[in-house]
Amino acid sequence: MYTTEEACRSCGSRRLHEILSLGATPLANALLRSDDLSRPERKIPLTLCLCEECSLVQLRETVDPAVMFSDYVYFSSFSDTMLAHAKEIVARTIASERLGADSLVVEIASNDGYLLQYYKSDGIPVLGIEPAANIAEVAVRERGIATRVDFFSADLAASLRREGLRANVVHANNVFAHVPDTNGFVRGLATILTDDGVAIIEAPYVRTMLDHREFDTIYHEHVFYFSLTAVERLAKRHGLVVADVEQLAIHGGSLRFFLRPAASATPSARVQDLLAEEQRWGVDDRATYDAFGDDVKSLRESLRRLLSDLKARGGRLAAYGASAKGSTLLNYFGIGRDLLDFVVDRSTVKQGRYTPGTHLLIRPVDALSQDRPDYVLLLTWNFRDEILGQQESYRRAGGKFIIPIPEPVVV
Repeated sequence: MYTTEEACRSCGSRRLHEILSLGATPLANALLRSDDLSRPERKIPLTLCLCEECSLVQLRETVDPAVMFSDYVYFSSFSDTMLAHAKEIVARTIASERLGADSLVVEIASNDGYLLQYYKSDGIPVLGIEPAANIAEVAVRERGIATRVDFFSADLAASLRREGLRANVVHANNVFAHVPDTNGFVRGLATILTDDGVAIIEAPYVRTMLDHREFDTIYHEHVFYFSLTAVERLAKRHGLVVADVEQLAIHGGSLRFFLRPAASATPSARVQDLLAEEQRWGVDDRATYDAFGDDVKSLRESLRRLLSDLKARGGRLAAYGASAKGSTLLNYFGIGRDLLDFVVDRSTVKQGRYTPGTHLLIRPVDALSQDRPDYVLLLTWNFRDEILGQQESYRRAGGKFIIPIPEPVVV
């Protein structure tokens, strides 16, 4: 089910420094059905560590990816923000890489085809690689996206290359952090890219996580929490260079890495500047990460106190977003049915099921207007603007949202 790592998964160093233990926690996306509620849940330790050799922040525990991803409940296309984000980078990439009918774009963890659909509509050949068969089926059936049901690895990349497939562009959005064999993943990128190709990778930025107390980004699926420093060292090991980097607001703060074969590119000024900045804020200093652990413990006390006070004054509370980050927050903070009545979510796949560990019923979003709780804890705070805009009528009627990160506020 899981193993406990004693060495860094990237550089092999055994100098792993514990930053924060979140205790034994259920898998964040292991939503329950009603007949599961009386059965024991699997709970696995969740421990965040820093490699003091290469600065890669990672979990000490590795859960078998097949357990978490072979049947998945997250569909990217349910988020308007994600669709707009995907459309923008596709348009940019088509122009910058001069893509056409003789090109190939591959996406790793292609989900339901939410991104590749924009390349396909422009006549550019695409291939999705998606381990969750239920989601890959949607990509094929509803969007006509050719999809290989498999986990991306160095072996799969070698197999695709033997089939004559080389990618001009490889996208990997919010999957780089999920793959325990990070060396195999990057080696696979080097194998499948054309000599002048580019891998465009998005992953949550560890500095933003630290600065904004985004501890709820920590769950078993997210094995890694990347800095540019850690990625630069990892890429170099496999003949790739971080040619450029962008800082993004999405998911509470992410980095977009542009990896190219070292023979065809050199690091941009933005890469050099951010590497220098990371040294200034202490990317290699354990004290930087220890302060984060202390901040999270303080946040737990302040949010629990706020919710308990509202409940004691007769307030009715619910939550928005049956997300993985929400699971981490609810379980580590000990927030369950004693404080919240239910959770709402736009995903029809999640509705009618229950949150792992806390056993809150997941209802459609219109339950907010029907039942009118006084306060809603926004677990998917990373989509704050989108959700608050969608819930304007609930708010005009007097409903309030509680934003938990980085400090609890009521809006």
